[in-house]
Amino acid sequence: MRRREFLKTSAGLLATAAVSPRLGWGAPPARRPNIVLIVADDLGYADIGVYGCTDVPTPNVDSLAKNGVRFTNGYVSCPVCSPTRAGLMTGRYQQRFGHEFNPGPPTVADDIFGLSLKEVTLAERLKKAGYATGIFGKWHLGYLPQYHPMKRGFDEFFGFLAGAHPYVQTEAPSNLILRGSEPVKEEPFYTTDAFTREAVSFIERRQKESFFLYLPYNAVHGPLQASEKYLSRFSSIGDDKRRTFAAMLSAMDDGVGRVLETLRKANLEDNTLIFFVSDNGGPTPGNTSRNDPLRGYKAQVLEGGIRVPFMVQWKGRLPGGKVYDQPVIALDVHPTVAAAVGASVADSKLDGVDLVPYLSGTKKGVPHDRLFWRFGEQSAIRMGDWKLAKLADGAPQLYNLAKDIGEANNLAASEPAKLKELQAAYDEWNAQLMEPRWGRGGAAGQDAKAKAARKAAKAGARKQPG
Repeated sequence: MRRREFLKTSAGLLATAAVSPRLGWGAPPARRPNIVLIVADDLGYADIGVYGCTDVPTPNVDSLAKNGVRFTNGYVSCPVCSPTRAGLMTGRYQQRFGHEFNPGPPTVADDIFGLSLKEVTLAERLKKAGYATGIFGKWHLGYLPQYHPMKRGFDEFFGFLAGAHPYVQTEAPSNLILRGSEPVKEEPFYTTDAFTREAVSFIERRQKESFFLYLPYNAVHGPLQASEKYLSRFSSIGDDKRRTFAAMLSAMDDGVGRVLETLRKANLEDNTLIFFVSDNGGPTPGNTSRNDPLRGYKAQVLEGGIRVPFMVQWKGRLPGGKVYDQPVIALDVHPTVAAAVGASVADSKLDGVDLVPYLSGTKKGVPHDRLFWRFGEQSAIRMGDWKLAKLADGAPQLYNLAKDIGEANNLAASEPAKLKELQAAYDEWNAQLMEPRWGRGGAAGQDAKAKAARKAAKAGARKQPG
């Protein structure tokens, strides 16, 4: 009996040794996947080739769909920049912690603006798991030192803290390009190229480690600026505004191509989980972006403001060329990455889900039976094919998106039972949320008296002895 128990125990130890990195013998464990998260800014649903763009080639971004999964119902959690990024970084509806609006520029932003320090960012989770972490581009989640990217889980930062920046490096005292916390004093550069350069350098320097590369371009957000290198590609476009937009988009596509090429040269592409998403729909009147066949634009909870280009590639783990039609949301990035690297999310009540089982076919059903949006006076819920939306006037708009992707036929009057069902579900979710911690557009959207009172109270506290 003892001999059999000894042999059984020995066999178990040998099996453990074959997969344990601590014992130093047996087969080495498989390296955890690298993570690359690329975010475009103000890119419309139809601005990428695989989503219908015909006048601006985007072969590198398109390759992510060819080699991975393209979502036709991929959403973000807000139709503007900063709240979407708060949801993306945390995997939670940002309204749960009061991050409902953009802050405005640093000169007018509320002094409490920033991604809540009580929330765990994706970078913090991955750094804790032993990953090297870097961000190169637009942050837009806090201006004060405690909200700096390198205080929120990133080892490296090259970029700017606010919501927009000129594409040609210039002196901008309220919104400098920073390397870490130090202003960049290099020769003028085109920001899209610079962010790509830094991302490529990060991969090359960190290729022997597991890494998380966050590449939030400011392209194609205004101002519309492009270098001659990219403008020359689109001499056939007569409209100067559209020509500049095309050049900016082409520069970003080139950047994505350089990142993918660097991964391939380092033999890392097959072991890298790559996401590409826009932070909101396109502001068509501002930058000529296109949201066809969707209705609406950036800053609206209509489909054109919240349904975006969204792709994921993980060679060998996810099928190539797959088109996935079930609704997903950028909140899913955080739990999908955590599951891929084996990081626990027990400390966070995430609203996103791990998408890999659904995309690989090992799990049936849908990732979400309902998705929600609240953006000030605007609100929306999607349940299955049905969507209830309310814009600033508060009038209910009910659509069957399977039959009416362009939200042209409002069924609120003819489908009262469905309207009531969706409204009840939205009200239940809305009751869980915080009030916004700052107003729309920062200080300009605040109650001036309340803001003045807070500042007076702070000033009084500073004058107190001790």
